Amino acid sequence: MLRRALLATAIATPAVAQAPWAPARPIRLIAPYPPGGGVDTTSRLLSVPMGAFLGQPVVVENRGGAGGSIGAGELARSAPDGQTIMIDAMAHTVNQYLIRGLAFDYATAFAPVSQVVVLPQILAVNPRHCPAKTVQEFVAWARPRAASLSYGSSGNATAAHLAAALFLNRAGLEMTHVPYRGGTPALQDLLGGNIAFVFGTVSSTLQLVRDGQLVALGVSTAQRIAPLPDVPTIAEQGFDGFELNEWNGLYASAGTPAPIVQRLYEAARHALADATVRQRLDTLGALPIGTDPAVFARYLAEQRALMQRLVHDARIEVG
Repeated sequence: MLRRALLATAIATPAVAQAPWAPARPIRLIAPYPPGGGVDTTSRLLSVPMGAFLGQPVVVENRGGAGGSIGAGELARSAPDGQTIMIDAMAHTVNQYLIRGLAFDYATAFAPVSQVVVLPQILAVNPRHCPAKTVQEFVAWARPRAASLSYGSSGNATAAHLAAALFLNRAGLEMTHVPYRGGTPALQDLLGGNIAFVFGTVSSTLQLVRDGQLVALGVSTAQRIAPLPDVPTIAEQGFDGFELNEWNGLYASAGTPAPIVQRLYEAARHALADATVRQRLDTLGALPIGTDPAVFARYLAEQRALMQRLVHDARIEVG
């Protein structure tokens, strides 16, 4: 009888050990920026289907300020139990080179779960002021007049600024950077002929391109994007390996057990497969990605190395 009981226990134990993690209470999903922005939108889109998958509500909590570092610090101080998670933007890989006195290390304080979406950028010019139709034509046009040209971005150290800085660095050009409070004012000044180019998001720039008010010279992704299939990537036009997009990633706190990280990743993948979520992401010009934790961790390491060089070479600072 005892042998049978021990055998039954031995057979049952692996099944119990392999049972997927389930949260004990509602999950806090920190969006480390104010309501209404890209990270907030992504967080709210994914929260409902993730909650349905995990069996507990996923509640978005906006903790904005200091370029996302206040909300990130909240996660860094949280218990590694999967009950508090965060969706952050590409500032996650650049803040450590811009913000002094951080109480945590972005490279070690978090457990990468998944890169959830990528938001491509469009290199755009005003055809009334610049005759270029390709990236190479723009470089040839800009080179003799670069000292008098400026470019705009949605703000200092944003994806638009970093993409432009990388592009100018690779092209061997120097121009004055004009940071705006958002992408819309930058596009307005581009339409007014006050700046030479911008890197704009698909959602803000695409219709202006389709209307002929702006010309899309290239896109910042590794492959062409569906809304502009005839516009080549910047990498295709003599800038091998060029890729710098805005993106959002999902994180737990460092030390979170691998089975919990895996379950959170599965929940994110489930959410990204939802038809309503994909339709909404499409209208925002966002590409669902859903990389696994190991792939995302490698991507973060590559991005940190790129951001460190770029911040140094372009002398980027925040006030």
